[in-house]
Amino acid sequence: MRVAFPRLGLVMFATAALALAGCGEGQQAQQAPPPPPVTVAQPTKKTITDYDEYVGRFTAVDLIQVYARVSGYLDKINFIDGQIVKQGDLLFNVDKRPFQVALEQAQANLARSQADLDFAISDLQRATTLLQDRSSVAISKQAFDQRQQTERSARAQVAANDAAVRAAQLDLEFTELRSPVAGRIGDRRVAVGNLVTGGQGGTNTNTLLATIVSIDPIYFEFTFDEASYIRYQRMTNKRNSVAGGPGDPIPVRLELIDETGFPHQGTMDFIDNVIQESTGTIRGRAKFANPTAQFTPGMFGRIRVPSSEPHEALLVPDVAIGTEQTRKFVYVMGPGSDPQAPQMKYVTLGRVVDGLRVITSGIEGGDRVVVNGLMRIRPGSKVVAQEEQAKPPAAAAAAKPAAAN
Repeated sequence: MRVAFPRLGLVMFATAALALAGCGEGQQAQQAPPPPPVTVAQPTKKTITDYDEYVGRFTAVDLIQVYARVSGYLDKINFIDGQIVKQGDLLFNVDKRPFQVALEQAQANLARSQADLDFAISDLQRATTLLQDRSSVAISKQAFDQRQQTERSARAQVAANDAAVRAAQLDLEFTELRSPVAGRIGDRRVAVGNLVTGGQGGTNTNTLLATIVSIDPIYFEFTFDEASYIRYQRMTNKRNSVAGGPGDPIPVRLELIDETGFPHQGTMDFIDNVIQESTGTIRGRAKFANPTAQFTPGMFGRIRVPSSEPHEALLVPDVAIGTEQTRKFVYVMGPGSDPQAPQMKYVTLGRVVDGLRVITSGIEGGDRVVVNGLMRIRPGSKVVAQEEQAKPPAAAAAAKPAAAN
């Protein structure tokens, strides 16, 4: 009896161990997870235009430096620093009294020379009558020639004095300096009472009084590389050949440093004729309306230039795109909804259009792309594909404001 107790304990232990092992295998079989579900959808097809973006600066269409045109004392300033001026507005007055006196003296000289000319003409007419009277020798040929020379000299003196009058009138007019263009004027460079220098010396000797920059319209200048220049030229040539001549200006859009969505619209105005050898870039220029003076010369901005004609593209949500080091990929499912392993396809990304990412290469329009559940996929594992359901119009309309916010 004493020997049977140990054998019975061993049998009971072995039986319990087998029961526990069988129970563990059953629990493992029951805990095996089913293939996870994912949502698939075909890429969205949309007609888009590709764009390039560049950073540049605004420049004024007209930049005017106002110099003194006559020498004299500055008598009056007729603007406030930084104000908007119109074309023809009076800006500066130079003391005009010396120039008024010079004009009156020139006019007097002209009147005297005109009187001398009138006498010379009358004297020449009398000499001509006497010379034609053959009955008597009343005047010699030499005396007649002298009177002709006196008349021509008097006529030349009248012309010279008339030019002097017009020059004095110009000097008197130049004492009032007016704005040649409409725009914003800077600060005054000379105060009232100072002697300013003018004349024919130019900018080296004449006194700078102020500067004016035009505001509306305004230019935006930027640079782009040689490859982009070639692409733009081919696109423009193709557009012109279709139009049978020079087509409409290329539309561009712009945003300031604190804006998004490129809200300002303009047109391409100019492309330089030389590519810079040191940088391999060429200068471009666009024109924008600026009625409210929102843009200021020297201000930075970002411009978006179309780089292709409208074409059809494939788009997917950004959540459908995965990253493998530096490469981007999407998962594509085969036909049917049975459990199957998704296929990885490497893709090339474009820009975002209406919240979707453009795929420039790597997938086809009929592919069933995993658009939800990307994190549930494991290499070599199977998933169950479920087709994405289109939102009803009411739900889509309600979701749009939320997405915009």
